[in-house]
Amino acid sequence: MTRIRPRPPGPIPAAALWSALATAVLSALLLGDGLGLNLLLVAVPASLTAYFAAAAAGRRVRPWTVVWGLGGLALLVVPALRDAGWPTFLAVVAALGLASLALHGSRGWRGIVLGPFGLFDSIVPGVLWAGRGLRERAGGAQGRVAPVLRTTAVAVGLLVVFGGLFAGADAAFADLLGSLVPDVSVTEGPWRSLLFVLGLLGALAAARTAAAPLRWDSLKGRPGRPRSRLEWALPLIVLDLLFAVFNAVQLTVLFGGYEKVLSQTGLTYAEYARQGFWQLLWATLLTLAVIGLALRWAPRGGARDRTLVRTVLGTLCLLTLVVVASALRRMDLYVDAYGLTRLRVSVAAMELWLGVVLVLLMVAGVVGARRLQLPRAVAVSAAAGVLAFGLASPDGLVAERNVERYETTGKIDVGYLEGLSADAAPALDRLPEPLRSCALRTIAGDTYEEDKPWYAVSLAEVRARDIVDDRALTFEGYVCTPERDEYGGEREEYGEFDEHGEVGSD
Repeated sequence: MTRIRPRPPGPIPAAALWSALATAVLSALLLGDGLGLNLLLVAVPASLTAYFAAAAAGRRVRPWTVVWGLGGLALLVVPALRDAGWPTFLAVVAALGLASLALHGSRGWRGIVLGPFGLFDSIVPGVLWAGRGLRERAGGAQGRVAPVLRTTAVAVGLLVVFGGLFAGADAAFADLLGSLVPDVSVTEGPWRSLLFVLGLLGALAAARTAAAPLRWDSLKGRPGRPRSRLEWALPLIVLDLLFAVFNAVQLTVLFGGYEKVLSQTGLTYAEYARQGFWQLLWATLLTLAVIGLALRWAPRGGARDRTLVRTVLGTLCLLTLVVVASALRRMDLYVDAYGLTRLRVSVAAMELWLGVVLVLLMVAGVVGARRLQLPRAVAVSAAAGVLAFGLASPDGLVAERNVERYETTGKIDVGYLEGLSADAAPALDRLPEPLRSCALRTIAGDTYEEDKPWYAVSLAEVRARDIVDDRALTFEGYVCTPERDEYGGEREEYGEFDEHGEVGSD
């Protein structure tokens, strides 16, 4: 820590203090009602706090800083568009990761992985740094504090008095004012105070990190002891042969038809699809670990060694891409048999991203990891994947695929679909009654459960509310009572609605 810690920065600029205060106030006013556009509104002054602190410390804005900063703000658009909590969680976590990269400016793997810990390290120093800045300014500007306080008090008083008069004089203006101004009650005081403190601490930590970031890239690990060509290459060549045989079998299945394989193995269509996906996913993850260890102990004697390493590991990456394609194909078969769920779409997206990482490794083997800036490229692909995942609306995809399956097979698990978020409402609205009302009843209850302010409501919730308002739900003549299995898990082929909207079992 002594080696990577920089010298203390100079005095904190006044603009950073005002931006930190604005972040704290907006956090207290906006973040207590839910997540939506308010996250982006709070992130803007927090970003300005870091910018002013970095500029005062003499740090320049570099292209990668802009990429990380704009990428983090773009990820915070997901909560404003989508209602589902899991894509929102991934987007917020990814945004924090990109923020740490923007503040630290790391190039290597250690900076990308350890960067977020630098924000926590700056919390206490950030508060002390701001405290010293306030004391210095208070000591030299005692005569200017009172006029500022008086001016602020007069401005607030005028807004309250005349705003109240205008609200009482015109109902439309009162509605507009009520929708724009957060509704803060006395009972929410402790919760709002906590949000104020958290917002202030976060903004000051970001400012302190921007002014004096930890130098993670100065941490140098010991390179692994290079092995001889035979000792290093033989296990990997054997692994390549194993992958080649497996992929040959997969191609045989692809071109020979599944019926022949199922007759030989005794498995059903869905069992064959489900049996191999998770194993192939783990195989992909373990292959990436093997590649990392192989690079650490690779022979480094000259051009021949470099050619050997690129050939063996490039072949392994290429064969692993076929494994990725096989895993995705199996998931597609399983979805055709039993429908799409949140878990299935999540792991399929992860497998797809692992394939992107393999492609980046192959490109790095051709052009060089340093020229490609492999750590940054992997981070960009991860952030882009999370953003695309959120914008694609996973709950909407789940609903869309299951509705299409119902239109083809006449089977649908309404008990699972009614647990989806408001993102699924447009697709579920295509179902006939009584399926439509049964699938939308939970979403309808959630959208009208509480009157959220505009900054805490996602676009998906607004669309779902419009759908329910346009065509009200009706439950006359039937009861939505979806069943679950004895383990409380989702049903697959039993207890589903048939094409007539009646519950039956296979």
